[in-house]
Amino acid sequence: MAASELDNQGDRDGVSELATDVGVNSKTGTGGLFGLFKKKDGPNPKKTVTFGDAGAVRSLPLYSLIAVVALIAFWWFATTPFGFDDSFKGNVDQQFQASADDSMLRNEARLADGKNGISIPFTDPMQRDYLAACEQAPRTEADVPDAQDGLRNLLANGLSDMPDYEFSEAETNRRLGFIQTCNPADHSQLVGPATMPSPGDTWTQFNRLRTTGFKNVTLWEHTTTSLWRVVRGMFYGSIIGIPIGFAMGLNSKLRGIFDAPVELFRPIPPLALLPLFIVWFGIGDGTAVNLLIFASVWIMVIAARAGARTVKLSKVRAAYSLGASKSQVLCRVIFPNALPELFTGVRVALGVSWGTLVAAELVGAETGLGSMIFDARNNLRTDVVVVGIIVIAVIGVLMDVVMRFAESKLIPWRGKG
Repeated sequence: MAASELDNQGDRDGVSELATDVGVNSKTGTGGLFGLFKKKDGPNPKKTVTFGDAGAVRSLPLYSLIAVVALIAFWWFATTPFGFDDSFKGNVDQQFQASADDSMLRNEARLADGKNGISIPFTDPMQRDYLAACEQAPRTEADVPDAQDGLRNLLANGLSDMPDYEFSEAETNRRLGFIQTCNPADHSQLVGPATMPSPGDTWTQFNRLRTTGFKNVTLWEHTTTSLWRVVRGMFYGSIIGIPIGFAMGLNSKLRGIFDAPVELFRPIPPLALLPLFIVWFGIGDGTAVNLLIFASVWIMVIAARAGARTVKLSKVRAAYSLGASKSQVLCRVIFPNALPELFTGVRVALGVSWGTLVAAELVGAETGLGSMIFDARNNLRTDVVVVGIIVIAVIGVLMDVVMRFAESKLIPWRGKG
């Protein structure tokens, strides 16, 4: 056999052994299901360093999916009541619905008497807590008559806000039928709905917010209001911050002028100024947008200054040698080369602005995701709070993904000198 044939045979054997080591089928060229998520090897697959090569580490989508599924599974397990029979759960649901009906009757009675409506938290059937109801229920059959007598006296005497109202005998008997025994030791639930709603209840509430809304404002209206505030804050912050940053990076006198105020105001947390902004601009868009401008402008100043200082001097000299003016150098050389730093600043400022906006809306606005969360907290609606938190997180991730995609398309020369 010729030497060249031996070399070719050795190469084929080496490739076959390598494919076997990494779990790739030599006939199909795939590694099964995991091969879809495995990063393909480069031109030199025989790596001598397998631990410590940070540049070779990538986030595998399969494991990200596993992590998300594990979080949702833990959430479901922690919020699911175990061991309760359907009859007890059905009675608890009816009790909570009856409590909501009582609240509505009391409110209607006060309005009929010419009084102001009373603020009673609406008891949503989704907020039922089976374990808490079990702990309050009679433990044995012998305790049921006492519990029925207590409920019968309460219903017979009426409610304090409705002195002339009494439940009918049929209604009283219906509610007495809700009472049944329950031993908490036979059941389990790690987290009750008053602390954390279940995934199913959260999804149901999401659909309800999407269609009917919360306090007559839909989830879409809250979301678009918050996003529009972020867009305006980022726009004005960039318009103000980028020129100042370029001025500081290109002129010593201007840097001396702006350096002191920038370094003085940059460390101040935006929310520390929220009380002053409410006094100056009132509750609403004025406070929220101006607070976002303050939060983003300093980040854009630093990003623009860093971008102007990272431009290679050789490129500037080459432009001047070809007869370019200062404005041409700024627009054709400095600005394009500063774009990577500017995009990094926009990503950072966008994240800071999004978090600042939601916190500002808690007390500085009447609409928006932060305002919705604040109102839901006051009404003990944890399901609405969790929906708002999830929407905020998802939008934050999507904004970062969009920015990274735009950066890859608009700045293809990044990292190429």
